[in-house]
Amino acid sequence: MQYKCKVTVIDKKCFPEYQSQYLADPHSGVCPFYEIGDEFIFERYSGEDTFWLAGNGTQCGEAWDCISRYIYTALQGGSIMRGWTNDERMMIACCNDGTRPVIFKIERLDYKVVKIDGMVCEHCAAQIQRSLRAVSGVSDVNVRLDKKWAEVFVKKDMDVSDEQLRMAVEQFEKYSVNAID
Repeated sequence: MQYKCKVTVIDKKCFPEYQSQYLADPHSGVCPFYEIGDEFIFERYSGEDTFWLAGNGTQCGEAWDCISRYIYTALQGGSIMRGWTNDERMMIACCNDGTRPVIFKIERLDYKVVKIDGMVCEHCAAQIQRSLRAVSGVSDVNVRLDKKWAEVFVKKDMDVSDEQLRMAVEQFEKYSVNAID
């Protein structure tokens, strides 16, 4: 199993009474860095490591200090908040700006990488995507034609066997699975 982490901005708050009492600019307003609905996907597979690049302007430094440990835990396949949230693969966290906090939903995405020979065009990719999506326990499929693989995302508490994925691809004679990570 492989892991990605999806971070979604779900809310922004503003406390003008604290801003007027404590800030140099008493009219700072809400956080200008994030917007509700912003999504960020972090991954560490096959040479891609977006976790370490995130401090390069894609995240506010204060927010990154607050949420990076949870992202890192998710990328390692760990429980983000065992016993605290109703899904240990998810948590809600916020930055530490007391006058204009941003609230994040942090989710661990569990997936398998199915490496496929014979996939050469968008039609092939679409055919494989439809077939893999039909496998019980699969929540989504992202076919990477450029990499010759499919990322198969697994539903919570579901077991999707490598053999099920292999059969879904190899039902078409022109494709073969050369590895599943």
